[in-house]
Amino acid sequence: MVTKSADEQLRIIRQGAAEVINEAELRAKLALNRPLIIKAGFDPTAPDIHLGHTVLIHKMRQFQELGHQVVFLIGDFTAMIGDPTGKSDTRPPLTREQVMKNAETYQRQIFKILDAKKTKIVFNAEWLGAFSPAEFIRLASRYTVARMLEREDFSKRYKENRPIAVHEFLYPLLQGYDSVHLKADVELGGTDQKFNLLVGRELQRDYGIGQPPQVVITMPLLEGTDGVNKMSKSLGNYIGIEEPAREIVGKVMSISDELMVKYYELVGGVTPDELDALKKGLASGEKHPRVAKMELARRIAARFHGEDEAAQAEEGFNSQFRNKEVPDEMEIFPHVWSGDTEKLVSILAATGALKSAGEGRRLIKGGGLAIDGAKADDPEIALPKGEHVIRLGKKRYVKILPA
Repeated sequence: MVTKSADEQLRIIRQGAAEVINEAELRAKLALNRPLIIKAGFDPTAPDIHLGHTVLIHKMRQFQELGHQVVFLIGDFTAMIGDPTGKSDTRPPLTREQVMKNAETYQRQIFKILDAKKTKIVFNAEWLGAFSPAEFIRLASRYTVARMLEREDFSKRYKENRPIAVHEFLYPLLQGYDSVHLKADVELGGTDQKFNLLVGRELQRDYGIGQPPQVVITMPLLEGTDGVNKMSKSLGNYIGIEEPAREIVGKVMSISDELMVKYYELVGGVTPDELDALKKGLASGEKHPRVAKMELARRIAARFHGEDEAAQAEEGFNSQFRNKEVPDEMEIFPHVWSGDTEKLVSILAATGALKSAGEGRRLIKGGGLAIDGAKADDPEIALPKGEHVIRLGKKRYVKILPA
């Protein structure tokens, strides 16, 4: 049942979204005060799901909580073609056996986030597998080669004289037809899926019988633990949702403070109000980045392994940090705080831990300063009043204590 107003729902739906096409249409659909059909398609091209894949799944969960009907589409038919998005060469098709084996693991993993009772799982081979040759020809007639070459990866390969197989042109059309068949009100996808999602809009408008076009919501691609590249198993920068809780905590703790906020927004399961409070706390210094990051790590680990395992993983990480990285004895510098928070470089200069605030800023800019185990990136970072362990350079550790 839908209980929130269109404006209240829009605020939640916009969270983390890269683009909504278009918002006026979405507002009109939400104003109907009925459950909308929310579609997101996943090709089971790999046997497991990492945190980057869950960006869409978390957005689906938000729609569920707002009272809408979520349709999790497993592209068992389209996976045998393979979406060429972002690929410089034709992707080799998967066998039916590979696809179905991967699909089984998807069904198990998604319910760590989605409400199983409110999720409809469909396989597009149900309708696409029944297509006759004439129906494929009819569908293919809806788009021209020129329009297909507007897609960036196709255009690039064409200009570079790289091969494009004819069956690859079918992929956006088949994904679009899924929306026609399901009568989707909204389709979710990554920013790299924008062309395919817009094809769905056009097919619903021109090919569907009296169907209003779906609203397209694109979500950003989540960077991996390297902070640069899209999360990918092949790059080794991924966080697998079925990895042990201790591995999840350790990997989340390794990301940068800036990326941490994006993780909160896209996969942290927080509300817009909670996200705003986090940003304000970090900006004011009331929330220490390491504390916020550990809360995120524990939240993510708990979602996939439960609270008990997440708590053990947190304690294990903290123990490892204390026992292996921080020496038992270190210089201690008492400090009289001027308020609830104070700039770190000012504290270090005032206590005599460093010769000047400028030396502290240079250390931070060079990546040579860490606060309670987390590297400091901002030369103007403020510390909340309390006890802190600061690493200065590679081996020197000092402890700041309230005087």
